[in-house]
Amino acid sequence: MKMEIIENKKNPLYKRAEVCFTIDHTGEATPGRNAVAEEVAKLTKSKRDCVVVASVESVYGTGMSKGYAKVYDSKEDALKLEREYLLKRNGIEAPKAEPEAPAEE
Repeated sequence: MKMEIIENKKNPLYKRAEVCFTIDHTGEATPGRNAVAEEVAKLTKSKRDCVVVASVESVYGTGMSKGYAKVYDSKEDALKLEREYLLKRNGIEAPKAEPEAPAEE
């Protein structure tokens, strides 16, 4: 799998970079969301849990795919701004809150 970033646009309002990319996976299956996110993180020099892959679409008749991802400055920004179903698809989980103990009287 060879990935090339076509466009990398900073969006300071949302504290992220918006990345458009192409993947050459000739002779292989379309790569999964996790593999794509790891490659985007490597190319943009960020952490895996800051990358939210919004879409990966195969180009008909070729071994190429096009996609769009958002690279947040921190995991907290991603959790705050991104939709819950996309976070779940990308394997980014919010830290579980500890259940509070009942107050003693």
